[in-house]
Amino acid sequence: MTSQLHNLTRPGGPLASEPVDIDEFNGLKNSGLTRLKDARIQGISLEGQFDLIYNASHALCLAALRRHGYRAKHRYIVFQVLPHTLDLGPEVWRVLAKGHDIRNLGEYEGDLNVDERIISSLLSASEVVAKAVKKLKV
Repeated sequence: MTSQLHNLTRPGGPLASEPVDIDEFNGLKNSGLTRLKDARIQGISLEGQFDLIYNASHALCLAALRRHGYRAKHRYIVFQVLPHTLDLGPEVWRVLAKGHDIRNLGEYEGDLNVDERIISSLLSASEVVAKAVKKLKV
């Protein structure tokens, strides 16, 4: 798994090699799990749920990448490398990548267009990531 990640550290590549920091890994994992739990609280707006789920998934994916000894130079890459960090396929990372696109539209263009369907899809994909991150050995 790691050799594919190492190939992405070439000059100008989207990853940098960096020693694993267990405290950072645990902090990211705990942040992601807490936000995922909070996203399930009844009465939160769709926009609030989206923010919590997106940030939870990003923290968890970043935790997995950091656990392998790499740091992302761009937010998006943490989703694309899920096949190499958590052995998860396109059925997960493409949903999270779609969430990233939605996040960018909201952040940079003020167009946060979310509905129940995308919230449900993002929550399911994030739960798969959370389960896989919990299995990582520290």
